[in-house]
Amino acid sequence: MRFDLHYWNFSRPEDPRAIAPTLARTAQVAEQAGVAAFSVMDHYFQMEYNGAADEPMLEAYTTLAYVAGVTERMTLGVLVTGVMYRHPGLLAKIVTTLDVLSEGRARLGIGASWYEREQRALGVPVVPIGERFERLEETLQICLQMWSSDDGPYTGRHYQLAETLCVPMPISRPRPDILVGGGGEKKTLRLVAKYADACNVFGSSPVDVAAKLDVLRAHCEAEGRDYDTIAKTVLVTRPVLADVDAWLRDVAAYAELGVTEVGSMPDRDPVEFAELLAAQVLPRLADIG
Repeated sequence: MRFDLHYWNFSRPEDPRAIAPTLARTAQVAEQAGVAAFSVMDHYFQMEYNGAADEPMLEAYTTLAYVAGVTERMTLGVLVTGVMYRHPGLLAKIVTTLDVLSEGRARLGIGASWYEREQRALGVPVVPIGERFERLEETLQICLQMWSSDDGPYTGRHYQLAETLCVPMPISRPRPDILVGGGGEKKTLRLVAKYADACNVFGSSPVDVAAKLDVLRAHCEAEGRDYDTIAKTVLVTRPVLADVDAWLRDVAAYAELGVTEVGSMPDRDPVEFAELLAAQVLPRLADIG
């Protein structure tokens, strides 16, 4: 079972000058302990149900580029990129840059953006949810084309690219993995079945995850896709350090469902979180799956 450390809070410690060294130390401790992936959110304001909007928040891909420079092995990705926040041609180039500079460790995590306060505040277009999913599908198509031998035009309903040239190409082979995040049963999981290498759903409970994966399996059948070729990842909502035994029981249940990667968010100073994770969780996690 792989572990993804999902770094979501830049408020600990409080001094902004400590953000960079704390981030670096957390990532290094995590990697040394065997954490397989490191992810950040794609937000510009802190989510209001996790804190105040004016708490510190960093741009996702700049943050991952910094983490790439202080680590060597962990997969690096955004959980997940908001489709409205970057033009898809530029997004493909951004992820390619991360992949090249990290020597093949980038993963494109993407989903439909939702946090309208930050979008309106910063001038990001807010469009109806149906259009967001149309744009999400076109973005997936554009990224796949830019990471292929086809550097010709792309013509969609929402995006038109005269060329899809991407040089250098990503180091990852055949390209960076694409993860579509979210549990929407009609649209999100259909896009997973059609385009993605991995899905990510909230791990509220094994029962809930099983239901989402059943829906994904049905979409795979409709799309003619081999369900087993899609990696199943879960962001576990139960705090890992609050009750390690209970958390591991949930993870064992997720593993029975075919989940191969679980994520958790620091609930305290992130360096302390990584150190406790190394001591109390990761040695036991290695026996699951």
